[in-house]
Amino acid sequence: MAAPGIFWLAAFFIFPLYVVLCIVFGQIDPLFRTPIPVWNPLQWDPTQFNYVLTHIVGENGVYGPAILRTFIYVFVASCLCLLIAFPVSYYVARLSGKRKGLLLALLIAPFWISYMMRMFAWVNLLQDDGLFNKVLSFGGLLHPDVKWLTGQPAVVVLGLAYGYVPYMILPLYAGLDRLSQPMLEASRDLGAARLSSFWRVTLPLCRPTIVAAVLLTCLPMLGDYFTSDMLSASPKTTMVGNLINDSVQSPGQTGQAGAFVMLVFIAALIPMLYYIRVTSRPDEVST
Repeated sequence: MAAPGIFWLAAFFIFPLYVVLCIVFGQIDPLFRTPIPVWNPLQWDPTQFNYVLTHIVGENGVYGPAILRTFIYVFVASCLCLLIAFPVSYYVARLSGKRKGLLLALLIAPFWISYMMRMFAWVNLLQDDGLFNKVLSFGGLLHPDVKWLTGQPAVVVLGLAYGYVPYMILPLYAGLDRLSQPMLEASRDLGAARLSSFWRVTLPLCRPTIVAAVLLTCLPMLGDYFTSDMLSASPKTTMVGNLINDSVQSPGQTGQAGAFVMLVFIAALIPMLYYIRVTSRPDEVST
């Protein structure tokens, strides 16, 4: 019965990952500057991977700031998403009553709109003569000279939070909606106040859901390049996704792009292992 899942994992995860490795440790055509994958691991050449590693830190650390910036942006944006998504999900799942279906449809609505179009909307709002600067001018009384689209880190972080917060709301809603109502009522019957019941019962029960929601949100953020391009287009806000995109489009640097992909994969593997550990704890307790 596990055969379909194993086939799916091998076809759409293990094999593509192996192809990336073959390109990273492969060769480059000297004439056309195209990648030549090397399928035999015994013949792999680590030159391109070592080049990326040696240019992260030290005197030649040109990639280090973008990598560090990516993790900072993703961390801050994920925290903003959690602060926004958890109250919304909690209200829809536990307190909305008959309006749950309508509110859930409204939460899903952003997925019907292209991510590119939503970012274009932010560009129109934040451009020099956009609505945001018009509001700050108080009807022409002031003349704010704020260039929002010229390398502002806060704008990129807010764009990431805006673009990916739906990915956090839906998992949180699903987890909160499945909470054991008798257990929550038992805490209140035993004398726990509403805030104490939430802190000592609801929140611990939601921990695996929160970890899963954060993972589903931050993992695509790590490879995002479109948000920075649209809302900044400045080297001051370059992320790992921009390095990957630029390397893919540059002749002879496809292997370096694969090296960045592998670094992102390794960084993402750590929280995924933590999620596996968190979700396995109830099974350990029950046994």
